[in-house]
Amino acid sequence: ETHGITFRIQISVRELLDTDVLLKLLFHLPVSYPSALPDISVSSDQLTRAQCMDVREKLLDQAKKHLPEPMVHDLLLWVQQDLKCVIRQPAAVCSGKTTLSKGRSAEDGIWMLLLHLDHMRAKAKYIKTVEKWASELRLTGRLMFMGKIILILLQGDRSNIKEYLVLQKTSKVDVDSSGKKCKEKMMSVLCETEAQSQHQRFQTFEVKEYSTLDELQKEFETAGLTTLFSEFVPPLLK
Repeated sequence: ETHGITFRIQISVRELLDTDVLLKLLFHLPVSYPSALPDISVSSDQLTRAQCMDVREKLLDQAKKHLPEPMVHDLLLWVQQDLKCVIRQPAAVCSGKTTLSKGRSAEDGIWMLLLHLDHMRAKAKYIKTVEKWASELRLTGRLMFMGKIILILLQGDRSNIKEYLVLQKTSKVDVDSSGKKCKEKMMSVLCETEAQSQHQRFQTFEVKEYSTLDELQKEFETAGLTTLFSEFVPPLLK
């Protein structure tokens, strides 16, 4: 009732560059759907990550044309009919990690995302998962621990920030009190905004622990994010 509905669909698109392509689509429908756009994630073993991101962006463009009507069925029909026109590069089977196409930063601009997590029960596994997503989506920033406060600060292309949010909301990243794998249900999006000229760009993604609030504040100040810290972090201590 508060998080909406998430579901996965697999479809095979035939006769695309003489091969069949299996697309794995993840839709997250917010409670305000169809008045609001769904979050969409696209993956395929036969396409590069850059190609999957192209498909996702085109799907979101198509979704905007259907507001405020239900659209998932129409989006599936569209991708089956027009996938060949969407993909910019020849389809190829990929081995290992793929990277996003260069130049996407110039298209989308650099965005920032600040998340607050209530807790991590399976801390080591959770951290490893966050590091993996940040690497694959070419996001930089910090996973920060200070006392009971857990923050994730990310910088990167807006489309990749959106993709990260979908993964964070829909993947089983932690365990519940009984040790069973579970999704993150107690995450808060504190801020999602375009980076400004005074903001410093993190060059890497790092996991850091801070002994005091002053240490954490200095991390934000060094990155030109004093206002972001003042607005969102102190209230977490109350």
